[in-house]
Amino acid sequence: MNKFLKIVGAVAIINIAARLFGFLREMVIGYQYGLSFASDSIFTAYMLPNFLYLVIGGAFTTAVISLYNKKSTDQSLFVKQSFTIVLISVSVLTLIVLLFTAPIINLFYSDSDYGISREALELSKHLFYWMMPSSILLCLASWYSGLLNIHNKFHLSSISILIYNVSFLLIAVGLSLFVGPIAYGISAFISAFVMIYFLIVGYRKLDTHQVGLSFKRDYTTKQLWLMVIPIALGGGTIQIYAMLQRFFVGFLGLGENAISVVNYASRLTQFPQSILITAVTTVIYPILSRKEAENDHASIKSLYSRGLHYLLLLLIPVSIYSFIYGENLIQVIYEYGNFTEKGTAITTPVLQIFVLSMFFLAANTYITRFYYAKGDSIAPVIFSILNVFVVNIVVMYLFAEGTGVNAIAWGTFISSVTNTIMLMIYANKKYNLKFISNQNSYLFKSLASFIMISIILYLSSKYLTFDNKWLTFIIGVFVFVVITVGSYFLFGIKEVKDYFTVIKKKIFKTS
Repeated sequence: MNKFLKIVGAVAIINIAARLFGFLREMVIGYQYGLSFASDSIFTAYMLPNFLYLVIGGAFTTAVISLYNKKSTDQSLFVKQSFTIVLISVSVLTLIVLLFTAPIINLFYSDSDYGISREALELSKHLFYWMMPSSILLCLASWYSGLLNIHNKFHLSSISILIYNVSFLLIAVGLSLFVGPIAYGISAFISAFVMIYFLIVGYRKLDTHQVGLSFKRDYTTKQLWLMVIPIALGGGTIQIYAMLQRFFVGFLGLGENAISVVNYASRLTQFPQSILITAVTTVIYPILSRKEAENDHASIKSLYSRGLHYLLLLLIPVSIYSFIYGENLIQVIYEYGNFTEKGTAITTPVLQIFVLSMFFLAANTYITRFYYAKGDSIAPVIFSILNVFVVNIVVMYLFAEGTGVNAIAWGTFISSVTNTIMLMIYANKKYNLKFISNQNSYLFKSLASFIMISIILYLSSKYLTFDNKWLTFIIGVFVFVVITVGSYFLFGIKEVKDYFTVIKKKIFKTS
């Protein structure tokens, strides 16, 4: 477990840097365009290529990792077969989207009261034409990342995301001074090319199976197809939520700039959540696949319970802080340039509801990896369909009249909770994977810590608030760190004590 945590920690650090630049891109868009149709267009146009990359590309990558480790797989042939399948599949999907760009744009802006000008619609279309071809490069990059992770080169896949986000930001900001919002489309394509070039070079240095084309079909390719669709539906929950959120903003007539409000709020909550879950799943799934092949069920059970507890310890305090200091977070991160106080007032309540779902969305992604390792890709799909496409949509529809754009966040929160409960119950009954057991009664200590953190942060937000937003932010973060670490020590959280014990040993060794 210590070795696993070290690897996760190293990958997490790289992911933090990568996500910071990605998040900085969102901040720059807010500064340049605020809550305007230009920002709506950028977010909408980027949504589909990002969806294909994370959901379709991620599903192919997960399936490839699973099948690559099978004893019956001809690895050299499978590398070529899977490359060919990913290349052709994503190219066809991208071409279809490009052919139907106009109807897709109209679908997301279907509300008759939205008041979209012809020029604005043309901007969205041109952004689509630039961004969609990057889907092919991004999905192939995801595939290369999977192969590198199989060979324990976890850091290379994380560094590639860092390179992508840095180049995306720099090129977009530089070009936007000359060509305006369309710069973000151009930058998306160029950055995807840079990203995949880096991964190709990294893979070639492994001197392993050669990448190429193969149209040979066999049992392994059949299994690949059988796994991809269920994994895409079951594992792409966050991205599917994002797609539905964009659509229902228009469908429910939630008003102008609602897309930007939802995007700013959801991106802020996804930042800590994606750092942790990307780091954990990048490392854990190849390990899980090997443990399952070795029938090491004890290790799998330990990874399940302890991994969920780590997510709990890390994400719940962040969720509490983000909820209580939501307005201050929006002010510090977004309220510049064209993002005004009005934008902060609209975005804050949406953010506060979104943060409630932070742990549950991460837990859903984490738990589904254990289902895939068991060869079960059907159960997560059933639960996702029930919750994302039924519970989520029903809640958004019922809440829309009374809460407005907040209904989008309520749908995500309620459905993510029910999805987590279903996944945990079924994993317990079918695979004997338990989050709470006799050995980890320390969960109650964690709950006591969360209560203390909530009380102290609430008092801090009431009595340590200043006219200067940055002063409020710095003091709030300081209180948050101190009370979180202090409460974990006070209530004897084992993981925290073990971590600091390791640090002490390293310090004394070096001294």
